Amino acid sequence: MNLNGEWEFGAGPAPTFDRSILVPFCPESTLSGLGELPGDAVWYRRRFDAPQAESLVLHFGAVDYRATVWVNDVEVARHEGGHVPFSADITGVVSGRDNVLVVRAEDPLHDLTIPRGKQYWKEIPEGIFYTPTTGIWQTVWLEPLPGCHIRRLRLTPDLEGGAVDFEIEGDGEAELVATLGGEIAGRWSGFAGRGRLQLEHAMPWHPESPVLYELEATLRSQDGKTADLVHSYFGLRKVETRDGRFWLNGTPFVQRLVLDQGYFPDGLLTAPSDQALRQDIELAQSLGFNGARKHQKAEDPRWLYWADRLGFLVWSEMPSFHEHTAEAERRLAAEWSEIVRRDRDHPSIVAWVAANESFGLGSIDPALRSKFLVRLYKLTHDLDGTRPVVSNDGWEHALTDLCTIHDYSEPSELAGRYRSVPSALDGSASGHPPYDPGYGYRGEPILVTEFGGLRVADSGGWGWLEVRDANEFVDSYRRLIEGLLDPGPIQGFCYTQLTDVQQEQNGLLTAERVPKVDPERIRSLTETPKRVL
Repeated sequence: MNLNGEWEFGAGPAPTFDRSILVPFCPESTLSGLGELPGDAVWYRRRFDAPQAESLVLHFGAVDYRATVWVNDVEVARHEGGHVPFSADITGVVSGRDNVLVVRAEDPLHDLTIPRGKQYWKEIPEGIFYTPTTGIWQTVWLEPLPGCHIRRLRLTPDLEGGAVDFEIEGDGEAELVATLGGEIAGRWSGFAGRGRLQLEHAMPWHPESPVLYELEATLRSQDGKTADLVHSYFGLRKVETRDGRFWLNGTPFVQRLVLDQGYFPDGLLTAPSDQALRQDIELAQSLGFNGARKHQKAEDPRWLYWADRLGFLVWSEMPSFHEHTAEAERRLAAEWSEIVRRDRDHPSIVAWVAANESFGLGSIDPALRSKFLVRLYKLTHDLDGTRPVVSNDGWEHALTDLCTIHDYSEPSELAGRYRSVPSALDGSASGHPPYDPGYGYRGEPILVTEFGGLRVADSGGWGWLEVRDANEFVDSYRRLIEGLLDPGPIQGFCYTQLTDVQQEQNGLLTAERVPKVDPERIRSLTETPKRVL
């Protein structure tokens, strides 16, 4: 039962409801109906009729940053973390009609120890930072459940074994049925817990062929009747990094990614519609990209759903804090753990990025920085051992499975730098060493994960590299791509960036998602074959 729509709204330390807001859009966005900076504390209220259910769960997709929730004046939840979901069982506090839901969200604008990514801590966005997001910014909904229900379902594909390992949490006997093209591909039954579902045919998931198995999970009560039913899906694929290359399903694979910040002109961090999330992926694919690095944002899971369905690789990145303290470390590690747990079953995700460009870590002792980065690296592998982990995208890596470099040099400089490992790792591009003291290159794949940033002169805003017109734009883009994919160690790239974002006018698309250059001209260059020695 979707609770999006018009809510009562107010701002300030005490409960105030003097206007209305359209949820799930944040008050800073125009789609919310407000378009204003509300201050550090905001309040929401709405009434709802409760559906009949043995168990009723209230879900929040994301509330930035700290949330307290009351139903009928009873506190039912407290949560910290602006990019991750939380839930509350409200069965015992609701009546049939006219229940009152109140949410308080606190997001101190000037607290730089909060993981905030690209959200700016000043009133006017500037540089590489944008309008902040306060309060509810993803869907709110009610889920009526039977008393005996599936509490959790974890799926881990095994391509080589032609199976999927799973963990289903619930009380009673369970049955899992996988189908492919409407035909049963595998079946398992037994007591809820851990198991392995063997498949008759192992069809791999790949960007060029995003095969997904549909899954039906059933939980039965003690009398043998169906108590709960969950529909899901999974993809079989294997990601590896070895011999200086990235491997997908046992074959070397060149990643052609685009930097995607996930900002929308009217909704900011919140897409105006499900179709808008799908469209961003389809537009990136029309430009020749086979994936995206979702930059400094934990995206709405619906975007990941479309990446799974459409065959689009994803690098998932933790939004950074910008001032280091022990408490900042705790907050980031806790929220990052929630992100990885939420998203690790998506086949589209092929890399985890724990930090970016030493955001919040640049002015501290390198030994202290490395200690935290190693902690994040090991934490991520403990939560998911099936994907590579990037410790600090751009520079100053500690332990890392991918060596990623940011380089906004002119095309001629780029072409000369990436012909050998020593020149690629000399640090001259960014002015930062690729590795922290005590750490170094161990043969991991090298990718340039920020470069380009082309902007046409006199188009407003700013970009990293300036060109005169569309023809020079295409020529410069060609030389940038060829400079990376000519013979040398580079195994993939991430171009900056998919869309303009507020004052940054260096996208391949405008902020309204209009291509600046014929997509076919860009596509043919993005797909330039990698030339090897």
